[in-house]
Amino acid sequence: MFTGIIQGLGKITEFVSQAGEVRLGVEARFQWEEPLTIGESISVSGACLTVTQAQKQTFSAHVSAETVSRTTIGDLRVGHMVNLERALRLSDRLGGHLVTGHVDGMGQILRLEKKGESVLVTVGLDKDLVAFVVEKGSIAIDGISLTVNQVRPESFNVNIIPHTMDATCLKYKKPSDRVNLETDLLAKYVASFLEKKPEKAGLSKDFLAQRGFL
Repeated sequence: MFTGIIQGLGKITEFVSQAGEVRLGVEARFQWEEPLTIGESISVSGACLTVTQAQKQTFSAHVSAETVSRTTIGDLRVGHMVNLERALRLSDRLGGHLVTGHVDGMGQILRLEKKGESVLVTVGLDKDLVAFVVEKGSIAIDGISLTVNQVRPESFNVNIIPHTMDATCLKYKKPSDRVNLETDLLAKYVASFLEKKPEKAGLSKDFLAQRGFL
């Protein structure tokens, strides 16, 4: 589990693809508070991976074909920058929102518009994911915890403040680039519950909307 508060950037140092799977090497461009350990979870641009080798500032991870197919990891190459966040400890502050590192799908950056000192980023996404994106709700883009400004039938936008732009790999993004998306955890469970057992629960979308949950 993660918070979506990026701890720093990493640089891809190794990318070996074989039979649909990938061996990934990453060099952290910041100092860890504690050394990485083999077997721990780490978020690489929003995708939860397991550390298979660890040295002072570098680590390796084995990426399954399933993860490669569902995330932007297949787009990476040596020299690319990624967002890094170590797994949440129970004693940590939850500065962002609960992020699992299980990417729901990929979006595509449609526009980046300067708004004062911030940047308004518009992201296109599959219609199946739009149902889980709520105005003023939470979403993780490449592992970054953000608040949704506005939702349209096939897109949404978020406002990126200067600190977030400078501290994450969003500063390297341009229109047409793909990003990893993880929608709100609560929205997914509510939608699944309503789909499977709405009559037993006495719940419906109208019921939840009337009480301010949707």
